Amino acid sequence: MQHIYVNFKRFDVPSTFGGVNRLGDLKSFSKTVIDNTIKTLETYDSSKVHFVHYYPEAQLISAIESVGSSTALSIGSQSVYRSDIVQGKNFGAFTTNLPASAVEAIGCSSTIIGHCEERADFNGLLALGGNKDRKVVNTILNDEIKLAQKHNLQVLYCIGEKAEEVDDWEAVLTEQLEIGLKDCDLSNVVIAYEPVWSIGPGKTPADKPYITKVAKLIKEVIGAEVAVIYGGGLKQANAQMLASIDEIDGGLIALTRFTGDFGFYPEEYLEIISLYMDAKNNK
Repeated sequence: MQHIYVNFKRFDVPSTFGGVNRLGDLKSFSKTVIDNTIKTLETYDSSKVHFVHYYPEAQLISAIESVGSSTALSIGSQSVYRSDIVQGKNFGAFTTNLPASAVEAIGCSSTIIGHCEERADFNGLLALGGNKDRKVVNTILNDEIKLAQKHNLQVLYCIGEKAEEVDDWEAVLTEQLEIGLKDCDLSNVVIAYEPVWSIGPGKTPADKPYITKVAKLIKEVIGAEVAVIYGGGLKQANAQMLASIDEIDGGLIALTRFTGDFGFYPEEYLEIISLYMDAKNNK
């Protein structure tokens, strides 16, 4: 089974406000993307490839409505809060935070947890109090995963090492896996590897040997049956290379265009999918 994800992050912000949404106003964004992609996605065998879009909270309902009865595409949330509703004790008043129960009630079937931006946020807050123990962040993410699974959400769990952790990559990633996934149902988890040190303008992308050794480590630590995708950005430039790695089972797409009118374009998204899936099927 292959897994293709799109992380829309803050794609609800139009370009006129400094964002990357160049496809119309907030209300029409998700519908524009879904209407332009779902017919193509339905041409793929759903038993062999799984497609998921992760939307910001403001777009979840419109995205779910746009998907309708189609089984070609799943909709997910940008993580879930580490605490949840407890009947008779807390009705979910976690201001600015979205509990897993609300994500399930909205109609989502998936969530992304542990993205490098979420990890950076937690690390920043801990650092304000003088705590630099990275185990704490993995423990928080473990709580999120457990609550997501309690509410029937598939989890895309992101792991990755920063530039200062490259020399210790194996220990860092093993810790993220062992603590983050402790006592979780691995049958409903996909691992996304995002090499934080190689993501962004001016940085050297992780190459095939490096990605391969990491994917092999993940499958050794967690089990070969767990799907591993490349979370450092599946794009036209690397789709065929990633497809050639036996241990890689898909990828996470964000922007489709990184220069000029950068942003997400549905037709380029479909090109990336075709490049990856054709290369994978022709191996």
